[in-house]
Amino acid sequence: MTGATSGTGAGADPTSWTGPLWHAAVAGDEYAAADVALDAVRAGLDAETLLLEVVAPVQERVGREWAANRIGVAQEHTATAVNERVIGALAHHPDLRARPAEPAGHAGPAGHAVVACVDGEWHGMPARLLAEVLRLRGWKVDYLGAHVPTPHLVAHLHRGGPDVVALSSSIATRLPAAHAAVTACQATGTPVLVGGAAFGPDGRYARRLGADAWAPDARAAAALLATNPPPAPRPAHQAIDDLPHLADQEYTHVTRSAALLVRAVMTGLPARFPAMAGYTDQQLRHTAEDVAHIVEFLGTALYLDEPGLFDTFLTWTAGILAARGVPARSLLPGLELLADQLGDFPRAHTLLTGARHTLDRALGQSPVTADLRGGRA
Repeated sequence: MTGATSGTGAGADPTSWTGPLWHAAVAGDEYAAADVALDAVRAGLDAETLLLEVVAPVQERVGREWAANRIGVAQEHTATAVNERVIGALAHHPDLRARPAEPAGHAGPAGHAVVACVDGEWHGMPARLLAEVLRLRGWKVDYLGAHVPTPHLVAHLHRGGPDVVALSSSIATRLPAAHAAVTACQATGTPVLVGGAAFGPDGRYARRLGADAWAPDARAAAALLATNPPPAPRPAHQAIDDLPHLADQEYTHVTRSAALLVRAVMTGLPARFPAMAGYTDQQLRHTAEDVAHIVEFLGTALYLDEPGLFDTFLTWTAGILAARGVPARSLLPGLELLADQLGDFPRAHTLLTGARHTLDRALGQSPVTADLRGGRA
């Protein structure tokens, strides 16, 4: 790996730089943020550690602060943009720019990787961090960025012939698109490494969707590619072979009728949640957006046949609402109304019933015993 070597003094302690970078990022001061990063390198912090133990934790804090309603969307976007500029400053600094390594036995780079976010995934920071770490370790990297449509990704693989493609997804609702991308990339003969929060903390969804390898973070991904690269993919197959439960068409029904489901819930909510009578237009829009997210996550849980994914999303949503002064129990009538609409779909109804019980427990209430099909408990 090229770049500054690790130091032993206080200046080489990554935790001493996260605070200054955080303050510069949330202030939107990209010049101060770049100065923090370059000062850290001059103090003896190597570039990879700076990326993964300073920039990455600051970006994670951005997400936590937004979830806790301590910063707004605009400030979240500003801080993210500043962190991206910091990564760019490091990547283009002449003293840190990676040079191709020459592995024993042959000349040339350590390997050729394509790094991209799946179609519809706009959170590009994890993929960018992996791309830069691989470059620092001597790889040739084609970083394609956020939201890469699968046909364009496949066309790029045919042109470039990389050793591996690394796909990133942070939002679980992009997992059906990730499945399509994994299958399409494998059909080109290219092994697929996946990562990101969407695949679960232990990579369980990566395995279910047929990826050739999974890594929890950029450092682990780089180590895996260096020591145990994924083998050539198995012969192409239809995506439904991995997920035979899709034959029941419940996922298809929910996704195709999503707009109708949202409309039905919004129509029925005022009768079951009287506080909506005083909602402003903006509050009504936000409520409709929340219902749409619930339907989208329900569809993803049906795709994977994974109740835990839906339960986790609703528990997280309850926390987000509570941080914004919205009673989390307001989610329950929406689940009831969705269950009414999907009573003829056993898997969907089971997911909604289970989610209601999980949410009740998370809110410190006794589990509701009534079947959701019967209306309000």
